[in-house]
Amino acid sequence: MSKLRELIFGMGIAMCIAVISAGCSEDHEALAQRQAAYEDSLLCIIREANIPMIQVKYTEPGDSIYCQVGVTPWSDQAPVAIDSASVGEEEWNKLKFSYHDTGKADYEKEAVFQAASLSKVVFAYIVMKMYDKGEIDIDRPLYEYTDIDRFVDKDMAKKLTARLILMHRSGIDDWAASPSSDEWPTSPIKFTFPVDSIFGYSGEGYAFLQRAVEAIKGKDIQSIAKEYVFEPLDMPLSSYEWIPEFEGITTASTRRNGESQGVRQFPRQNVAYTLRTCANDYSNFIRAIMEGKGLSQASHALMVTPCSGPATQFPPKVRPVDQKKSIFWGLGLGIEENPHYGRVLWHWGDNGNTKALFIIIPSQKKTLVYFANSGAGHDIVNKVLQLFLKDNQTLDIQDWIQQE
Repeated sequence: MSKLRELIFGMGIAMCIAVISAGCSEDHEALAQRQAAYEDSLLCIIREANIPMIQVKYTEPGDSIYCQVGVTPWSDQAPVAIDSASVGEEEWNKLKFSYHDTGKADYEKEAVFQAASLSKVVFAYIVMKMYDKGEIDIDRPLYEYTDIDRFVDKDMAKKLTARLILMHRSGIDDWAASPSSDEWPTSPIKFTFPVDSIFGYSGEGYAFLQRAVEAIKGKDIQSIAKEYVFEPLDMPLSSYEWIPEFEGITTASTRRNGESQGVRQFPRQNVAYTLRTCANDYSNFIRAIMEGKGLSQASHALMVTPCSGPATQFPPKVRPVDQKKSIFWGLGLGIEENPHYGRVLWHWGDNGNTKALFIIIPSQKKTLVYFANSGAGHDIVNKVLQLFLKDNQTLDIQDWIQQE
């Protein structure tokens, strides 16, 4: 190659590198601007609702967005009451970007939240994986796997199966007693409705199925969940029990007025409500649900197909949202038949002063999960969904959760 050609060739490479570098810089700047826009919008949403902190993970084909914004007391600090509605714009921005200056935890840390009833969906997935392996028959009476000593009506209890419990047709009330109380493990279980007669949401039913699963496997649910879900789906910050990794990154729950309730400790593992996790971990899980990862085609279809009949949160009461007959249940999943999105898979979590929600839109291959450490966390369902889905469509989910 002549010296002239070498010079021209070298200049060409240099120009290409410069163009590529400029393009990368522009792409990075555009991504940073987009991220900032989502964070600013979320801050406006949670400030208006007086929610201290929110964590969101949204995915669609070829793209994902993760946001964690707000302020919160952390488990290694004394509880701090935060009323976001009373914080001025300048002070709020200081809290947002400079937590060290205000004594708050490092903004860069990924927070862990209570998943509340999102715990149930992980458990349902475990049961269906066991079903695929032949470890459990979802139509076999559960009394053949574990005792029914706590049930008042033992003849009725003998009709209970995993399938009926996962679709919330057990007939059991939500809880026999507060599940974190000392009395709960021995409290008598009663039926509100006959087995398989009506949809009736029941954490107690899930806890009974948990005992059957633990009896079958000969180990506790945390060990089973690590084997079947947390390790294969890359969920290192997820656990039904307290683990050392939670120290210093666990959010405290707060009342609607911003008063901190501290970091709640649970006395025992319970598949209905004690899972702690984060949006990145749980997003990995719901994408697996969307894709049917780890499940047979038949088992995945059972989870995502309506089988409960129209679902009402307070049977037999009929609320305005119930009259639409758009909400159903599969095996462990809520389902909304929506005129715009088609079938939407979802579940909500409510541990009082902390809330959670996820949705999956199979037709568009989109997923979203959020956690909010406030009693007001479900006031913002449609606003958060509209922000990330980029349209003004609403779902019946928010009304189904909130209408009394």
